[in-house]
Amino acid sequence: MANILNTDKQIEIIAALAEGSSIRSIERMTGVHRDTIMRLGVKVGQGCTSLMDETMRDLPCTRLEMDEIWGFVGKKEKHVKPGDGNAVGSVWTFCAIDAETKLVPAFRVGDRDATTANAFLADVAGRMANRVQISTDGLAAYKEAIELSFGGDADYGQIIKTYGHEPVEGQRRYSQPEFVSSEKKVIQGRPDVDLISTSYVERLNATTRLHMRRLTRLTLAFSKKRENFTAAVGLHFAYYNFVKRHNTLRCTPCMAAGVTSEFWTVGDLVEVAA
Repeated sequence: MANILNTDKQIEIIAALAEGSSIRSIERMTGVHRDTIMRLGVKVGQGCTSLMDETMRDLPCTRLEMDEIWGFVGKKEKHVKPGDGNAVGSVWTFCAIDAETKLVPAFRVGDRDATTANAFLADVAGRMANRVQISTDGLAAYKEAIELSFGGDADYGQIIKTYGHEPVEGQRRYSQPEFVSSEKKVIQGRPDVDLISTSYVERLNATTRLHMRRLTRLTLAFSKKRENFTAAVGLHFAYYNFVKRHNTLRCTPCMAAGVTSEFWTVGDLVEVAA
């Protein structure tokens, strides 16, 4: 593939993928066949995942927010048949964000269960250099996973949000339910109750849906293989950490966290993933 596409064309394609363009739209814009675009995206995405795994170490994070975002592979859960196996259906991406630097230190693609939560939290714990305060929603799997991974070296609180259940129809069908109330709970250690929040990670989820066509709601775009989905997530978070500049930070999350001292470009990601 590297012999077919020159470097400039590869950068053009990866930049479009990172900004949320669909594979077919990139095919129309660049004249490159969609299968080639797919193979390049998977290759670079896997390289970006390896890059994050190597560089996200001894991080100075102090306040982490965690959440999981839904997607699907092949078909939605309601269309999955008994003979389809585990390769299709709902897929969940667990992710964490540092509230100070906006860095995403790790992610994990899997099911919304204890197994994925345990693997995700163990990965996050191994990357931290300091004691951290953790905030999550009320998913039960987080409590045991944080205890197993961090032991007593974390302050953990949950924020439980309650939404209304009024029936919706027409244009309101895809709107968020009415917010009713929220409750903060101290689960472990001595977290600052005022800082128990999932606002940043929920905003991250919105950014992820905007920049990943596979996760954009009400479109025809979706992954047919979990391998492709995971690679796309890796590309997105590497782009978010190393390339995307935050106006409030005036730099990238990786620069704010001390992971790198320079601005990266999409070309740097392509080069590292080669």
